[in-house]
Amino acid sequence: MIRRISLRASGFAKSSFLKSSRFHGESLDSSVSPVLIPGVHVFHCQDAVGIVAKLSDCIAAKGGNILGYDVFVPENKNVFYSRSEFIFDPVKWPRNQVDEDFQTIAQTYGALNSVVRVPSIDPKYKIALLLSKQDHCLVEMLHKWQDGKLPVDITCVISNHERASNTHIMRFLERHGIPYHYVSTTKENKREDEIFELVKDTDFLVLARYMQILSGNFLKGYGKDVINIHHGLLPSFKGGNPAKQAFDAGVKLIGATSHFVTEELDSGPIIEQMVESVSHRDNLRSFVQKSEDLEKKCLTKAIKSYCELRVLPYGTNKTVVF
Repeated sequence: MIRRISLRASGFAKSSFLKSSRFHGESLDSSVSPVLIPGVHVFHCQDAVGIVAKLSDCIAAKGGNILGYDVFVPENKNVFYSRSEFIFDPVKWPRNQVDEDFQTIAQTYGALNSVVRVPSIDPKYKIALLLSKQDHCLVEMLHKWQDGKLPVDITCVISNHERASNTHIMRFLERHGIPYHYVSTTKENKREDEIFELVKDTDFLVLARYMQILSGNFLKGYGKDVINIHHGLLPSFKGGNPAKQAFDAGVKLIGATSHFVTEELDSGPIIEQMVESVSHRDNLRSFVQKSEDLEKKCLTKAIKSYCELRVLPYGTNKTVVF
C-alpha cells in the first residue's frame, strides 16, 4: 500500500511541535519570527517503524517547530521518503549541530540521503546556464533571479551562439556582472574541456535550450546534476524539432518536460511536466509560441523545486517531487 502523509500545522494545533498555518508549496522565509529561522530536511532510507517520530523528536527536542511534513512510502517497496519544513532558533540549535543531529539519525537507519538546508545561512546554489540560439528560457530565469524568486547564484552563461553586445540579454548580464562565454562548437569538436573548466565549481548545471548533446565523459567528469528542458512531452517526440513532430501528428495536447540529463538522450528522470491544449486552429507559429511559454515555466519551476529540496531520486529512473 502506498502511504502518503502530509501533515500541516493547522490540523495539529494541540501538538507541541506543529504550530504554523503554512501550507504545502509556500516558500520558506525568515519573516515567521525575528529569532526563529526556517530550515528544510529531506530523508531517504529503508522503511522502518518510528522514523517520523525520531525525526520529529529531533526537531522538537531543540525547541524547533515543524511547519509541514510530507512522507511517501511506495507500494511493495521497502523505502521511505520524507521532507520536513521547520523553524528553529540558531542560538539554541547551531547550524553545524543541526547537521550532526540529523546525521546521527541517518546513521541509525542507514539512510541513503539526509540533507538539511537553511536558506538564510547556507550559501545559494551556484549554477551555470547553457543555451544555444533561442533565449526565452534564459530570459525567464534571469528575470525570476532578479526578482529573488530563484535561490541561486548564476556564475556564468555559456552559449555556442554569439550575441551582439547591444542586445537586451547582453546588457542585462553586463549590468549584473554575469560573464557570458561564447564557445563555438562543431560536430567534430564540442569543446567540452573548455566548458568543464567554466562550470567545474558549480553545484549543478541548467540546459536552457542548449541544443548540443553532452557526452558521457563530460557527465561523469562533472559528477553533479544537470537539468534540461525538453520542448516536448516526453517520452513522446524525442530528439530534434519535437514541436513540428507534434504539429504534424495533429496532437491536441502539447507539453514541456524538465528532466535530469543522462547519457541516454531525453531519457533522464523527469522533474516537472506541463501541458496546454491546442487545436486544428493553431498554426505552426502559435504552436511553437505556446510550446515556448510552457518550456520557460516548466524549467523555472523545476529549478525552484530542486533548490527547495523537493526532488528526490526514486528507483532507477524516477523522482519523488514533494
